[in-house]
Amino acid sequence: MTSGEPAGIGPELCLALAALELPCEVVCLGDRALLDERAQRLQSAVALSAYAGPGHAARQRSGILQVAHEPLAAPSVAGRPDPANARYVLRLLDRAIDGARAGEFDAIVTAPLQKGIINDAGIAFTGHTEYLAQRLGSARAVMMLTAGELRVALATTHLPLKAVSAAITIDSLFDVASILARELEGRFDVRDPRIAVCGLNPHAGEAGHLGDEEVHVITPAVSAMRTAGIRATGPLPADTVFVPQVLAGFDAVLAMYHDQGLPVVKYMGFERAVNVTLGLPVVRTSPDHGTALDLAGTGRADCGSLAAAVRLAARLAAHRH
Repeated sequence: MTSGEPAGIGPELCLALAALELPCEVVCLGDRALLDERAQRLQSAVALSAYAGPGHAARQRSGILQVAHEPLAAPSVAGRPDPANARYVLRLLDRAIDGARAGEFDAIVTAPLQKGIINDAGIAFTGHTEYLAQRLGSARAVMMLTAGELRVALATTHLPLKAVSAAITIDSLFDVASILARELEGRFDVRDPRIAVCGLNPHAGEAGHLGDEEVHVITPAVSAMRTAGIRATGPLPADTVFVPQVLAGFDAVLAMYHDQGLPVVKYMGFERAVNVTLGLPVVRTSPDHGTALDLAGTGRADCGSLAAAVRLAARLAAHRH
């Protein structure tokens, strides 16, 4: 579990998580002094223990956080991110990736990071999903958020809205749907999954009167999916696909862009929603929120989503084995 942006809520969420009963061994990657300082600031009773390395992970015990130390590049102040620590944040992620690839770790759970700060440090970075795909050699990774039985996958991830239309192609939608269907069946035990494919434009384009992406891209992509045996339906208007009566007929929704699908998931279960990256050779989950700089160091941040991410990662890793 990476502790994420040191100035954000990630470190204290990791501390709060250690007070819970968890179904797995958790190794927190981060600066031990930072975690200790945050624990003292919040008057946390959690004790830190040193991770002894591959094959020596201790059984998780409530009140103890096992830490694999990675030193900060610069002192960190809660609520005030520093570009000097951008490479530290990426080192945590690299350590998790290398450990998962080598079999040292069964899954990766990532606490939130601050994308803008990493870019301010001169490092091109669009998000965890894209970084993981690149480092793990995956041709495509799919971002999916879950809240209970609601599952929403994204055709595009961290793009400006004006770039979404050009990023959606027949091939890209087919690839995303293929990964989604395969992993719903293989990792989530959803047999013959039913996928609702959203339109891009209001009312799914109104037969081309409100945009032609549905006519020229999304409809042909859905046809290709169905020819390949994927139970896809669409394009469906995004403003009605999430109506409970409609949603009941599907196992997952494929949204065209970030803010088309994710607000619904977060509304339905912000403190229990989990982000899962599909299409990777390793299991990776994360909470559904950001760094919450305004809450950092206050002790008011809720670790519910991070705890849900750990529990789902453990379940997916056990299923994989």
